[in-house]
Amino acid sequence: MNHWLIAPILIPLIGGFLQVFVGYAPLSLRRTLGLVTSGLLLVSAFFLLMLADDGSYRVYAFGNWAPPFGIVLVLDRLSALMVFVTALLGLFCHLYSLGRTDVGSRQFHALFLFQLLGLNIAFLTGDLFNLFVAFEVLLIASYGLLLHGDGTKRTVPGFHYVVLNLIGSAMFLIAVGMIYSVTGTLNMADLAVIVPTLATENLPLVKAGGMILLVVFALKAALLPLTFWLPRAYASATAPVAALFAVMTKVGVYAIIRVYTLIFGEDAGALAHLGMDWVFPLALLTMVLGVVGMIGSGGLRTLVAWQVVVSVGTILAAFSLLNEAGLSSALFYMVHTTWVAAGLFLVVDMIAAQRGAASDQIVTAPRMPNRTFISVMFMLGAVSAAGLPPLSGFFAKLLIMNAATPGVDMAALWSVILLAGFMSLVAYSRAGSIVFWRNVQGHIDNPEKLTFPHTVGAGALIALSIAIVVVAGPLSEYTDATAEQLRDTSAYTSILDAKMVGEDES
Repeated sequence: MNHWLIAPILIPLIGGFLQVFVGYAPLSLRRTLGLVTSGLLLVSAFFLLMLADDGSYRVYAFGNWAPPFGIVLVLDRLSALMVFVTALLGLFCHLYSLGRTDVGSRQFHALFLFQLLGLNIAFLTGDLFNLFVAFEVLLIASYGLLLHGDGTKRTVPGFHYVVLNLIGSAMFLIAVGMIYSVTGTLNMADLAVIVPTLATENLPLVKAGGMILLVVFALKAALLPLTFWLPRAYASATAPVAALFAVMTKVGVYAIIRVYTLIFGEDAGALAHLGMDWVFPLALLTMVLGVVGMIGSGGLRTLVAWQVVVSVGTILAAFSLLNEAGLSSALFYMVHTTWVAAGLFLVVDMIAAQRGAASDQIVTAPRMPNRTFISVMFMLGAVSAAGLPPLSGFFAKLLIMNAATPGVDMAALWSVILLAGFMSLVAYSRAGSIVFWRNVQGHIDNPEKLTFPHTVGAGALIALSIAIVVVAGPLSEYTDATAEQLRDTSAYTSILDAKMVGEDES
């Protein structure tokens, strides 16, 4: 059996429970335990990434119940990539939280690890109902993390976030109930086999369930018109939480990619490409709305939050091209934007800590300490996020534009991506020039000093934009192979033929 598949689940689960039990222990012990747990998670994620690179599907069945009857985890290139991206992000966000964010709360480290637990379940599960369970685990943890910190500024955004996600959870249950009532299964591989063979009279109910699922996943991803909860929620969260939340929207994107290539993909018969004719225009409009929000932002945190919205639209626009190159470029861009957006949230927090009363507001203020170092990190993150050469954002957007075939869709995609990139550059240039260069006379009271955890946590995530350029070739080859694997649904459904639970399937 492939016992390694449960490592990304067991490690944060055990680490989170240990944090609960040592809640009254010295903070240094809790920090050490948290970082060790995050480090071990990254090691296991890297091992699974290397394991999945051979193109095989690996299955772990809990209780030795074979699919489609038991709870199964499935490892392929996509799930391994998402687990690795999350683990690396989690380690640097966890490191950054030391010294300020984790002070005054015994629950922070436990909630942080339970958040990682829910994310990993979502990426590894092979069952729609357990995808719902994963959503609930990560959402419950995210409620506590979002409201973590002093003051009441998070109350209203947090309330909106909780209410919308509760509605989304209810819709998720309704959708899986509708699908199960017809198919008798929620195992994704089993559904991929059954959906193309559905009788005509059963199609409307499954189609309705599939469309409701698309709405739920679009809510998680913050696709227009289900976008407006995100900027205030992310901007009000503490920096390491907002940075970790950069991957939260990608869970919704991942669910759309997984479900609508496997279950409702091109082999789904009458339900092939369900809802995709809506996704492409909505994705383009999401990008436009995102850059408008960036231009109108009065604070750096809000600016980066709108950047996350732009990234969601970009990924889904590439995916909805419905070709292998579009899917590969979407995955390449998703790796880039997750790390860079998270790094920008951390850099913005460093800026706010150095500017005193001005905080992250895009207003003139006295010159901050360590301006040169922080401004360079902000510039690198902004250049990469806007898609300028020579950083990773440029190559990611170039791959997306090359994936479009000549026609109306290509014209629309190129126009919006180029416009969004230019307007993003304008927004970052305006913010950077005001914050770093238009200084006024005066003195900043009690600016916080840069600490090792903050410098390394933020700097490492920004530096990953350069690292992606260095490994652009191997990463592009990996995403190409991932896209090819995702479009070959027959290989995924072959896990149902396993004679032994946990047997490798290719």
